[in-house]
Amino acid sequence: MKVSNNSSASMHIPVQGEIILDLQNAIRLRALELYEHRGRKNGHHLDDWLQAEAELTQRRTKMVAA
Repeated sequence: MKVSNNSSASMHIPVQGEIILDLQNAIRLRALELYEHRGRKNGHHLDDWLQAEAELTQRRTKMVAA
């Protein structure tokens, strides 16, 4: 039985599309948290999305800069 020592074969490096989907999912979840925190009042979905997007992109920018 031959065992491969090629560790890169088992390593998954995310591509741009996966990173974008991860960010969109994180924004979606944060926007839902904001909606629920407000008592599930309708009519603020764009505000929730934009606030979540701002929070998460700011957080990622700080992580990259560090």
